[in-house]
Amino acid sequence: MSKSKVDYGVYLVTDSTPAILGNKDLTSVVEKALQGGVTIVQYRDKTSDREAAVKTARALHEVTRRFGVPLLVNDRVDVAVEVGCEGVHIGQDDMAYEEARKLLGPDKIIGVTASSLEEALKACEAGADYLGLGTVYATQTKKDTKSIIGTAGIRSILLGLSSAGHSIPTVCIGGINGSNAISVLAESSAAPAKSLDGIAVVSAIVAAQDPAAAARDLLGKVVAGRVPDVIKAVAAATPLSHNMTNLVVQNFAANVALAVGASPIMANYAEEAADLAKLGGALVINMGTVTPEGLKNHIQALQAYNAAGGPVVLDPVGAGATSIRRNAVKTLLSSGKFTVIKGNEREIQTVYGASVTQRGVDSSSSLTISQRASLAKSVARSTGAVVVLTGKTDVVSDGVRTLRVDNGHEFLGRVTGTGCTLGTTISAMEAAFRSDPLIAAVAGMVLFEIASERAAVRDDVRGPGTFVPAFIDELSAIRTETAKGDVAWLARSKIETLEVE
Repeated sequence: MSKSKVDYGVYLVTDSTPAILGNKDLTSVVEKALQGGVTIVQYRDKTSDREAAVKTARALHEVTRRFGVPLLVNDRVDVAVEVGCEGVHIGQDDMAYEEARKLLGPDKIIGVTASSLEEALKACEAGADYLGLGTVYATQTKKDTKSIIGTAGIRSILLGLSSAGHSIPTVCIGGINGSNAISVLAESSAAPAKSLDGIAVVSAIVAAQDPAAAARDLLGKVVAGRVPDVIKAVAAATPLSHNMTNLVVQNFAANVALAVGASPIMANYAEEAADLAKLGGALVINMGTVTPEGLKNHIQALQAYNAAGGPVVLDPVGAGATSIRRNAVKTLLSSGKFTVIKGNEREIQTVYGASVTQRGVDSSSSLTISQRASLAKSVARSTGAVVVLTGKTDVVSDGVRTLRVDNGHEFLGRVTGTGCTLGTTISAMEAAFRSDPLIAAVAGMVLFEIASERAAVRDDVRGPGTFVPAFIDELSAIRTETAKGDVAWLARSKIETLEVE
C-alpha cells in the first residue's frame, strides 16, 4: 500500500490489558472493528515479551492484510521489522525517528507523537509520515501523558504546521469516543489552516461490546466532523463549477453555486472545456436534455477534465426513461472517469445496467435501505466513482464506506431543479476538497439539505415559491458561518455508516 494513500480516518490503537480488553480475543476484536470501518490499526503492547508480541503482531497482520488496512506497531521497531507490517508509531521517549527509519527503510510508515508545536515541527523536519497529536482529554488507557492539550492545543499545533507549510497527515488521540468525535474534529480545525485527518481511539472500540458497531458509529462521526473542512475549503478557494446542464435550471444552479462559495459558469459548448478544465474547478454533466450534439459535447468535456485531473459529476437525469437515455449513459460511462455519480433510485439502477422495467429487486422503485446501500456500493465498485443515491434517505458509497444521510425537507421535491443544483453543490465541494471525494460529496449533501431545513421553518416561507430564495439565503449563511468557525448548524446532521454485505 502506498504511504500517500493511507486513510487515517478511524485509527484503532489496541490495548491488551484486562481493564480494557477484558476476556475477549484481541485478533477477533480487531477483525470486527475492521468490518465496521476502521482504516488503520496500531498494535500497542508495552508488557508482552518479544516472542509473544511477534506472535500477536503476525496474527493481526494476517487480518489487516485481508482488509487492505495498514498495521503499525507501537514503539517496538524490531517486532515490526520481523513481522513485515506497514510501519511503526513512536513516541517522544521511544527510539529516535532517524534510527527507526534506518531499520525500516524508506517505504514503511513512521508516525510520531507530538503534544506541542515544537515536537510536531521537529517530527516533520525529520521526515515523519504522520503525526499523532494529543493528549486531547484525560484517558485511562495511557497513564504517562505529559500534558492534556485539549482541542485548543490541537488547533494551535495545526495552525503552526500550516504556517510552516507542512501538509502532513494528522490524527488526534486521548479520550475520544462517539459522543465527542464530531466536536473534536470540528473544534480542532481553524480555517484556512490544516485540519485533522482522523481520530485515534482505544477503549471506544476495544472495550465496546460490539466493536464493529462502534467502528461504524465512529466512521460516521468522522465523516460528519470533517464536513466543515470541506465547506471552508470552498470558501477559501472559490472553485469553478462548470455546468453542462439543461436550460430550465441554469439560473438556479448558478445562484446555488454562488451561495455555496463557488464560481459558476454555464457552458455547454465543449470546445471551451479544455481551457476551463485548466482553472482547477469541477465539471457537472447533467443529462436533463439529451441530443446527439449534446452527448458529443459531454464526451469531449469529460475527456478534457479527465486529462486535466479535474473532478467530474454525472447527473443521469431520467436515465432509464428511454432507450436513448440508457444508451447515452452507457456511452458516457465508457468514455471517461467520473468522480461522483448522483441520481435517484431508478437512475442509479440504470447506471448499474438494469432496465427499470425489468423484474426483480434491481428494477424495483421501492428498495429497502439495505438494498439501496448494496446498489450504491456495487455501482461505486464497478465505476470507481462515489455514488450518491438520493431519496428520502440518501445513500453515499465509495465502494468501501457506505453512509446514509437523513437530512432534507419535502420542499426540495416540490421545486424544479433542486436535484440538478445538488449536483452543482457537490461539484464545488469536489473541486475544493480532492483528498477524499466521499467526504466532499457528503459535505455537499449535508450543507444542501440542512439549508433546506433551516429555510423551510423561516417565518417568511409559506410554500415552495417563497422557499427558493430563503433556501439560497441559508446556503450562503451556512457557508459564511462555517468560514468564521461557527459550526453549530452541524448538530442537525444525521449521518450514519451502513453495514453492507
